[in-house]
Amino acid sequence: MTEPAFTITRNPAPASDAVRREVLAASTFGQHFTDHMVTIDWTVERGWHDARVEPYGPLTLDPASAVLHYAQEVFEGLKAYRHADGSVHTFRPEQNARRMQASARRLALPELPEDLFLASIRELVEIDEAWVPAAGEGKALYLRPFMIAHENFLGVRPAKTVRYMVIASPVGSYFADPTRPVDIWLSEQYSRAGAGGTGAAKCGGNYAASLLPTQEAYANGCEQVLFLDAQEQTYLEELGGMNIVLVYKDGTVVTPESDSILSGVTRNSVLELMTAAGHRVEQRRISLQEWRDGAASGEIVEAFACGTAAVITPIGTLKAPSFTLTNPTVTEASLSMRIRAQLTGIQNGVEPDAHGWLRQLVPARAGVA
Repeated sequence: MTEPAFTITRNPAPASDAVRREVLAASTFGQHFTDHMVTIDWTVERGWHDARVEPYGPLTLDPASAVLHYAQEVFEGLKAYRHADGSVHTFRPEQNARRMQASARRLALPELPEDLFLASIRELVEIDEAWVPAAGEGKALYLRPFMIAHENFLGVRPAKTVRYMVIASPVGSYFADPTRPVDIWLSEQYSRAGAGGTGAAKCGGNYAASLLPTQEAYANGCEQVLFLDAQEQTYLEELGGMNIVLVYKDGTVVTPESDSILSGVTRNSVLELMTAAGHRVEQRRISLQEWRDGAASGEIVEAFACGTAAVITPIGTLKAPSFTLTNPTVTEASLSMRIRAQLTGIQNGVEPDAHGWLRQLVPARAGVA
């Protein structure tokens, strides 16, 4: 396959070393961005063209730009990790590329070829490698590819002009202590997505729909919100931005299955690692009552959330207006924490990558032990 060609325009005023060191030391999530960004345009006539790396900066959008009126957009999220030898790797980017293609199909956007997606990630990380946090700090460079309808047109139809971009942000843990159990709020009034909707696509509208119930969660002392299925309000779906997994006393691992749940790259990797460790894994419908009964009887011994940002975070309590469900205490010996250590170890290059999930973006540097 022909390697996509990118035009490179370097930022004439990049962040100083001192500023970059300050940002890397803090690594707050999603607040600071690197010196460059990737942009690729698409039109009906020309397809994908004009791939470029350029200085990070504001966008100029016409007030009639279709994305502002009809929310025709999709995005992805993945990370680049510094290893001890100075090399930089990312984790299963092909999965993100294919999920973005699926999201684009659902939103009537053009599908970005997988090789172009992978090249865009590599180009940005290569030029902004200095922004990748050092190995061993539990930090990474978060990569945000996204695609927007870019046509100036007021009319309900797919845009004929589209723009794909990638930006990057050095980050630490999504939660202050990712191993501390979080409390989540059960949304009884709102649904995240319905059957036949956009729940399986990674589009901003799904997240916008979760913001009001998330505010409700905060008001009730919780950090995340759990949604049930829209039709029966009976079966577990997912959290506002993460998947949910339950562990039974006999070692069985269960996660909800639904056509309105986003297929999580982290969740899929967790399930594969658990399968490899000898656990039976089930993806099926799980009722709220099954969780309540299992927690009360001791049959369910762990509940956790997982996603790119937080990796794995144990769930302490599930709160609702009429009840509180308390999960067993999680320790370092708990299955979820062992798998978390294994998964982050693979990502950071300190555990064997037996599945071939890592993709090198920047080679090792001479003189780095």
